[in-house]
Amino acid sequence: MHPQIETIFDEAEHRYLKSEELGVINQYVSSLPERIDTYRTLRDRELAIMQQVADQLETVLPQETVENLERSLKNALLLLRYSAMGMLLNDEAFVQERLLSWLTTTLSIYNTRAIDTALFRLLNQRLTQALTAQQINLVGPYIAKVQTAILQTPTLATAGH
Repeated sequence: MHPQIETIFDEAEHRYLKSEELGVINQYVSSLPERIDTYRTLRDRELAIMQQVADQLETVLPQETVENLERSLKNALLLLRYSAMGMLLNDEAFVQERLLSWLTTTLSIYNTRAIDTALFRLLNQRLTQALTAQQINLVGPYIAKVQTAILQTPTLATAGH
């Protein structure tokens, strides 16, 4: 749940909510149906989206090993799932705490930036085709945050190890 709303709920025993706090809850609740719909769409179309991305990725990067392609695709799948959950909860910290905290460390070991760059381009294209503009507006910031963090993660080779 959104941290600001959790804080509001924690204060329930001490006082009634202020107008601005009610506004936060109202915004959260009123956007919930759209966020649930977007989450369901991603869940229901995940296989088709990722399969098309995987097929295109193999075509674009035929020189890459299957192991590296699979690793990047698994990470993209996690990116998509965690971004969807963060969007559903309306909690940007969720993605940071649950995914990026360990994924960026793992990615520093492997040099898959070229794969990830192509993969994210293909994934974003596919998502634009599979989702409505409203759905992209809801989940897009979460996906972009993860993609940016992944592409900015230094590898051991570039970190001087």
